[in-house]
Amino acid sequence: MVLKSFDDLKEKVKASGAVKRLIAVSADDAHTLEAVMEAKKDGMVVPIFIGESEAIKKTLEEIGEKPDEYRIYEEPDFDKAAELGVKLIKDGKGDFLMKGRLETSQILRALVKPENDMALNGVMSHIAVNDVPAYHKLLITTDGGMNVAPNFNMKLGILVNAVNTLRALGYDQPKVAALANAEKIDPKIPESVESGKLKDMYANGEIKNCIVEGPVALDIALVKERAEVKHFESPVAGDADIILSPNIFTSNTLGKSLVEMAGAKMAGLIVGAKVPVILTSRGSSSEEKYNSIILAAAVAAGSENISNDDIADLNGLKFW
Repeated sequence: MVLKSFDDLKEKVKASGAVKRLIAVSADDAHTLEAVMEAKKDGMVVPIFIGESEAIKKTLEEIGEKPDEYRIYEEPDFDKAAELGVKLIKDGKGDFLMKGRLETSQILRALVKPENDMALNGVMSHIAVNDVPAYHKLLITTDGGMNVAPNFNMKLGILVNAVNTLRALGYDQPKVAALANAEKIDPKIPESVESGKLKDMYANGEIKNCIVEGPVALDIALVKERAEVKHFESPVAGDADIILSPNIFTSNTLGKSLVEMAGAKMAGLIVGAKVPVILTSRGSSSEEKYNSIILAAAVAAGSENISNDDIADLNGLKFW
C-alpha cells in the first residue's frame, strides 16, 4: 500500500479503531494541547499530561475542555518531566511520548540514557514525514534531527528505523534512496561510497523487505523524467519513499526547504525507540503537531509484529 497524504493516514488510523495513550511532556503549551485535543476528539488518543498543572488546566479551559477529566502529573522542571515521561512508558502507562514546551535536547537526554533502555537496535533516529503538493505520496527524510554525522553502521540503523516505520504503516517494500551527489560511486566522496555499500548489502540479501538505491542524487530519486534523461533505471527513481541523507545538515535543510519553499506539511518522530516519540519544534503549528500525533498513533498501532531482524542484522555492530 501507499499513503498519498496525511488525510490518507488519518483515515487509516480512524478505520483501525485503535485508541492509543499519549503522554505529553511539559504540555503547558497551547499548540500542543490544541493538537492533542483535536486527536482526542477524532477518537485516536487518550491523553496524559506532565508539566505545570495550573498552566495546563488554564489552557485546557481556554480551549473549552474540563481539566478535571484528565490525568495531569505536576512536574514543572523540564528535565524531570522528560524522565517522568520515560518512566511512565517503561511502567506501561502510555503508548507513545510527545514533546511539549521543553527543548529537544532535554527529552533526548532522557531517551538515550543507557539505564532507561529505550533503544531497540542501538540507534534512535529522527524522521520527518512530508506531505508535499508536488509529490505523489508521503515522503520520509532522515535523519534531520538527532544524529549529527552518522557512521556507516549508524546509517544502516537509521535506514532500518525508517523502513520499519513504513512497514508499521502497511508498506510491503519501502523504496530507499541513499543520497549522494551523483549516481556513480566516487572514492573521493565518503557519502557516495557508503551509499553504494548499502545498495550492495541490499543486492546481496543483507538488507531485506525494502528496495535500496544508491548512490543517487535527489532529483533522480524524486523525478522520473530526470532518471529517463540520464538513462538511469531503478524502481526507486522518481518513486522514493525514504530519502536517507548523509548527515543532519543535509536532511534538516531538505526538510525545511520542503516546508518553506514547496508548501509541504510535516510530521516529526523519533523512531528506533521502544515507542514512537513525537519531536517537533516548539514553534511548530498545532496542525504539524496534530499530524505528528496521527503518525505516532498509526506507528504505535502497527509496530507489534515488526522486527528489526526482518530488515538487517544489527547485532554486534558498533554505532559510536
